[in-house]
Amino acid sequence: MARAAYSYRDDADVPDFADDQPLIVFDGECVFCSGWVKFALKHDRQRRYRFLAAQSPLGAALYRHYGLNERDYETNILIENGRAFFKSDGSIRMVAGLGFPYSLVKLFRLLPRRLADALYEFIARNRLKIAGRQSCMVPTAEQRSRFIT
Repeated sequence: MARAAYSYRDDADVPDFADDQPLIVFDGECVFCSGWVKFALKHDRQRRYRFLAAQSPLGAALYRHYGLNERDYETNILIENGRAFFKSDGSIRMVAGLGFPYSLVKLFRLLPRRLADALYEFIARNRLKIAGRQSCMVPTAEQRSRFIT
């Protein structure tokens, strides 16, 4: 899945989008994933992140670009400085980007990547059993500017 930075810009199937801020692509139908986005919106005091539902045309195009498909919506993607981060690496970066005290999550980088990804995958596979499914998250009027549609 490793690709050059900004590789999606050269992919005719990926529509142009503002990539000047980190972008979190998430499963908009997952209560757990949408809960994470709501948490991030509340605690992202610097308004650093933008958000995109995987079910949107751009979200689906980005998943395909990185060799993922609809079954892989369990994998959030963090796109930062043109690079995509997945699984535990992406999640740790997302949370750490919220600043202190959330940046302490970087301690999880001490875990072997295989173990951290296995834990991520277990939660991701079972997220719908844990929290359920919803219709795509609809941001409030105040939150709307943080979402790419």
